Amino acid sequence: MFGDSPLDRRTLLRGAATVGGGTLLGVASTPSPAQAAPTVYTRADWGARPPKSPATVLDQAPDHIVVHHTASANTTDYSLGAAFALSRSIQNHHMDSNGWTDTGQQLTISRGGHLMEGRNRGLSAIQAGDHVVGAHTANHNSHTIGIENEGIYMTANPTAALWEKLVETCAWLCDVYGLSPSAIVGHRDYNATACPGDVLYARLPELRNEVAAMLNLAQTRYATPRASGMPGPRHTFDHGPAVGPADTVR
Repeated sequence: MFGDSPLDRRTLLRGAATVGGGTLLGVASTPSPAQAAPTVYTRADWGARPPKSPATVLDQAPDHIVVHHTASANTTDYSLGAAFALSRSIQNHHMDSNGWTDTGQQLTISRGGHLMEGRNRGLSAIQAGDHVVGAHTANHNSHTIGIENEGIYMTANPTAALWEKLVETCAWLCDVYGLSPSAIVGHRDYNATACPGDVLYARLPELRNEVAAMLNLAQTRYATPRASGMPGPRHTFDHGPAVGPADTVR
């Protein structure tokens, strides 16, 4: 089990060895410095509503990073203002249509490459190496952190700006939480859904290896992911099951 602090977890990550000729976590020849945190626009920056209740924060690290798509339009407005409007729209949908206490995901990346805090207490939890419980992956919210990527990626690729920010964000989270890049997964790995879209999901091996390179870790050969065969989103912000019977937080 990882140690009590982000530093302890990073030390374990970088000191991991190989077993049976296969890389477990990827070993760096020398420890790399802590991954710099990307710029994160806070809830105050994008004008979040107050949550119905404070988010639950667990004194533990999540064990997986779940990649989602927002199932919203592939807009060509890459401005910061559009990114902030996206966060407000997601929060309104999650609170008013879904009846949740707040935005479901912990982090959101716009097509312009802007990274925003999602659920309340989310950024402070990450900075402390803790986990704020969200509502993004049914029956697995207690141990996973979710990143919503603006757009729908069934047949289209994310923008270069979004992709670069996703790599940077995942590297930061892996570093803070002491996670291997192999802990980066898609929503469909847990639930019956097409999320994060066939194209983005197929690029998860590439994402893991780009994150490994940022962390000075060995890269890994991954099997090529297959299409889900699931239907795409039915409406805006429909990326599949987000809460389930095992989830006590909404």
